[in-house]
Amino acid sequence: MRYPLNTDTGEVSPSPDLPALELATLAYWADDDTFRASVAARPDGINGSNEFVFYDGPPFANGLPHYGHLLTGYVKDVIPRYQTMRGKHVERRFGWDTHGLPAELEAERELGITRKSQIDEMGLAAFNEACRTSVLRYTREWQDYVTRQARWVDFDNDYKTLDVTYMESVMWAFKTLWDKGLIYDGHKVLWYCWRCGTPLSSSETKQDDAYRTRQDTAVTVGFTLSTGETALAWTTTPWTLPSNLALAVHPDVDYVTVEPETMPGQKIVMADARLGAYARELGENPTVLRRFKGRELAGTTYEPLFPYFAGEAERGAFRVLLADYVTTEDGTGLVHIAPAYGEDDKVVTDAAGIGIVAPIQADGTIDDTVPDFAGLNVFESNKPIIQALKANGHLVRQETFEHAYPHCWRCETPLIQRAVSSWFVSVTTFRDRLVELGLESSWCPAHVREGQWGKWLEGAIDWSISRNR
Repeated sequence: MRYPLNTDTGEVSPSPDLPALELATLAYWADDDTFRASVAARPDGINGSNEFVFYDGPPFANGLPHYGHLLTGYVKDVIPRYQTMRGKHVERRFGWDTHGLPAELEAERELGITRKSQIDEMGLAAFNEACRTSVLRYTREWQDYVTRQARWVDFDNDYKTLDVTYMESVMWAFKTLWDKGLIYDGHKVLWYCWRCGTPLSSSETKQDDAYRTRQDTAVTVGFTLSTGETALAWTTTPWTLPSNLALAVHPDVDYVTVEPETMPGQKIVMADARLGAYARELGENPTVLRRFKGRELAGTTYEPLFPYFAGEAERGAFRVLLADYVTTEDGTGLVHIAPAYGEDDKVVTDAAGIGIVAPIQADGTIDDTVPDFAGLNVFESNKPIIQALKANGHLVRQETFEHAYPHCWRCETPLIQRAVSSWFVSVTTFRDRLVELGLESSWCPAHVREGQWGKWLEGAIDWSISRNR
């Protein structure tokens, strides 16, 4: 088999027309049907024994391909070509991802939909049909792009995730996991996109562009302890304060009770190591009344900041708990806990037998159980909540805090942590086996085995597979 030459004489041109060479080569492959011939020339063997199955991780066809697809596309072409050269029968069916939020978000954009409630008003059947129309809009552009890459793939016998046969295979996989006892329905705190109305898996929040620098308002508030002292706690999420149900201290950290120079007669509790950071509020030399370890505070009760869930005190809320994750790197050494909106928070309160209160609705707004801020989006509620804290005398400090914060990779909305009901794959059950198999596998580059991928496997957590749409 010969490829077209640049000149009729067969000589190498000192100034070749590369675009023309490319088009001529592609035209030759098309006329000769070279790809199909390369597949047909290699038998699949008895019961597929000579097959090398390669399903391309499918893109969405409701958006145009870009440089990132070009970057990964060549790898997806090299592997099947290599196996074909080794004599394998490699069909290389192309695929299209037609499910999930990217498909829905594009349809929403085209329909002018900004809230999930509008989908409910429109009707799921009509919305699904709009998604089907939208999701394969750019298949021709994709085919042209992939072909221009010189990739050999079968577009005529492609697969789509909306195919019944494909969906049946997914349900088969789900049932297989269920039969093995690896699926459970759990109520856990997950990163949640209130714009999309769905939680995100841990891997989705670890994508390269998930964390972005963001400025938020941080506050230090005073909690009145049953001892008459005021414990200071710092948080970058003021919107969670109406849902506060506990405080946490580190059992081995040194804490102090001080009388501030600026507030004679007051008794302030905080970590000794953080006193200097609050010189503006407490004075340069507050009087230290006592020193003690955090464990001595365990079980101490306090008055809730707001009255909305005061009845939770009867179920063990509003007391100081111990938590090893509390640090003195920032804040006050005391952590405010709202278990419905913090993964670590819920672990601590679960161990203490404290339940949750969850006034944040699926769309990120506050419900009527917190009437003073009902209807406000969580981030919009920060300002009026801070004003209320100032008015009732609990606000000690307000400041701007810049930090890396996770955003939804689909719609770029800042995420919140929220307790949701979700189906989980119990990855931790077989995590050790994953690590073991990972070490037995060949990796390129080799350091990834014990490095980025190996570390990820070692720390893998149960996988949330629900999308609450």
